[in-house]
Amino acid sequence: MAQPLTIEDLRILAKRRVPRMFYDYADSGAWTEGTYRANETDFAKIKLRQRIAVDMTDRTLESTMVGQRVAMPVAIAPTGMTGMQHADGEILAARAAHKAGVPFTLSTMSICSMEDIANHVGQPFWFQLYVMKDREFIARLIQRAKAAGVTALMLTVDLQILGQRHKDIRNGLSAPPKPTLANLINLATKPRWCLKMLDTPRRQFGNIVGHVSGVADVSSLSSWTSSQFDPKLNWDDVKWIKDQWGGKLILKGILDPEDAEIAAQSGADALIVSNHGGRQLDGALSSIEALPAIVDQVGNRIEVLFDGGIRSGQDIIKALALGAHGTFIGRAFLYGLGAMGEKGVTLTLDIIRKELDVTMALCGLRDVRNVDERILAGGREGAIRRLSAA
Repeated sequence: MAQPLTIEDLRILAKRRVPRMFYDYADSGAWTEGTYRANETDFAKIKLRQRIAVDMTDRTLESTMVGQRVAMPVAIAPTGMTGMQHADGEILAARAAHKAGVPFTLSTMSICSMEDIANHVGQPFWFQLYVMKDREFIARLIQRAKAAGVTALMLTVDLQILGQRHKDIRNGLSAPPKPTLANLINLATKPRWCLKMLDTPRRQFGNIVGHVSGVADVSSLSSWTSSQFDPKLNWDDVKWIKDQWGGKLILKGILDPEDAEIAAQSGADALIVSNHGGRQLDGALSSIEALPAIVDQVGNRIEVLFDGGIRSGQDIIKALALGAHGTFIGRAFLYGLGAMGEKGVTLTLDIIRKELDVTMALCGLRDVRNVDERILAGGREGAIRRLSAA
């Protein structure tokens, strides 16, 4: 393939290079995958307002997210098993994010540990936390995050139980992959991935294995994690985590205005409008359709961020126009990582930056902080009508 020019180009290349079970893990949703698809396709319903004969010089994409200066209003979202898309994937993605001037968020379910990121990247990063029944482990995990230099804690609140993802079940997802005949045949077609993976010791969940009593390998980890996601998670737990952490707190997984109201009263610094990439409740609203109502409810009291379906800089500017203060990319950077490693993540961010910059200019603006509903054809209400149309 020639030099990739779009996120879709990177997706196609990643599908060729990443073993099926890990590509499918990243690029799939729950049940029928209706919400997963809507996250992406609903952006196309929103139309932009092109302006002409406007001074387009001296443009800037600089902004802030949760009080941190960013080169553009974009951050790398936490994604599980990133290190199975490409060897040492979390380290490579964190390096690319730092070079691009945007935040990197490490998942609890990462392959590389937070200590790996601190040692090999040497720059502050954000950490995403899942709440497990083992609260002593969670308390230790938070203390480890502090020691590793984490500057913001992101608490995911929409994964008390797992949405069923059919592809993962059919593929027998595991890290590392189980040596079944089907897996061995598939791995034989991915020599680049295999060689890189053989050259790294990081093939397990680095934040968990060795840090939990009785969990020393993948087989024991599987039984532990399947029983540890806590269906009792509630707002009292959010307060406990805030007290344990004591720093910037982001709540990820808000999709309803009533929940957004509680989040705004919780003392958190920001919330992320997100449906977990369509991987939890299939049939829920797309993230972009849910965004306006949440902004209306709490946008003047808590920083509203956005995650879900972003595949271009144009998607970012549409989310900003509907009230998001900043955005996250998950699958988009995973495609780049799976396709080309660190270089691919850098390319992902560069593609998005250029698309955002050019789109902003053609909409008649020079500062991304001034993006609002004026750039939408028909304004905000027109965009909402298009999103709600069948």
